[in-house]
Amino acid sequence: MSQRTANPSGDSIRKARKRDALSGYAFIAPYFAALFFMMVYPILNGLYISFHEWDILGVPDFTGIENYHRLFTDSVFWSSLRNTLEFTALSVPLLIILGLLVALALNESFRGRSVFRGIFFFPYLLSISVATTIWIWLLQNRYGLLNYYLREFGIAAPDWLNSTTWAMPAIVITTLWWTMGFNLIIFLAGLQDIPEQLYEAARIDGANPWHCFRHITLPGLRRIFRFVIIMQVIASLKIFGQVYIMTEGGPFGSTRVLSMYLYEQAFTYFRMGYASAVGYVFLVIVMILTFVQWKIMGAEERD
Repeated sequence: MSQRTANPSGDSIRKARKRDALSGYAFIAPYFAALFFMMVYPILNGLYISFHEWDILGVPDFTGIENYHRLFTDSVFWSSLRNTLEFTALSVPLLIILGLLVALALNESFRGRSVFRGIFFFPYLLSISVATTIWIWLLQNRYGLLNYYLREFGIAAPDWLNSTTWAMPAIVITTLWWTMGFNLIIFLAGLQDIPEQLYEAARIDGANPWHCFRHITLPGLRRIFRFVIIMQVIASLKIFGQVYIMTEGGPFGSTRVLSMYLYEQAFTYFRMGYASAVGYVFLVIVMILTFVQWKIMGAEERD
């Protein structure tokens, strides 16, 4: 066999690499096309619309930054933002703390552990309409199961979904029951990655359960905490379904959140330009809060 046949030339190698590259681009092209038409284009088009007045049917009328100026002087926008932040402040700590506590309990070895894991995770598999319908029945004023037991114990039962005081806590309770299973599974996976030898060595040295939790469990879950907190804050800021189905933003706007305010402007009043402006300001708020959390938690992790 000649030297030329045994050792491919540089041109043939380059042609083979080019064919491989073209084959790879051909395989990923449909996914990039879908990404562009389903995400990139809508994002850019929404930004374009936010500088226009448009009611879907007519031709967009350029208005510059008028929509953004109107937004920052709109009291309903600010009340919706306040309600969104209130829901986030109430729900995130409960979802994280209870998810961790239940994960710690279900990480122990006992009979029926798998059954209890399934029970706690099951609500997360339900659709938003099913989960909220269940809690609308439970929170019903006169015949709801929760108010029935409150009256049995001599506690004044509130009209949960029609009270400006109790409507937001009712939505938080529903969200807690429905979505805690996600955090539970994440924490449980993190706990199972912590070597058991660390706990055994700590117990030999005389450490009690609190010391083990503080010095082994919490440091071992640091990265998990970072992920869960950031994802949970983003999810809570984007709340929509629970509010839309359970209270429709009422009573008197006490549970209207930003995502619902955006929906109303777009699909009730057909103010597409203004709704787009709300959406982009909302996006910036979420990005800023996420960035701040990432930096703070990253600094703590380095320390």
